[in-house]
Amino acid sequence: MSSNRRKDRVLKKSEKISELASAKNEDVEFSSAEADQEDIEALRRSEAADERQTRKLDDYRYE
Repeated sequence: MSSNRRKDRVLKKSEKISELASAKNEDVEFSSAEADQEDIEALRRSEAADERQTRKLDDYRYE
């Protein structure tokens, strides 16, 4: 998990990639009862982006 602490050094590329990859696996609770229209639209955009990314990865596997 990433924290809000200030980092005193510049991250290496592999460290940046590691932090970005771990962000995908963070548990975030979504409450449809408390969601507003912007939250629902953000969720739809996120799901569409995940689908595009997965499709791109699958396309490269079969070339």
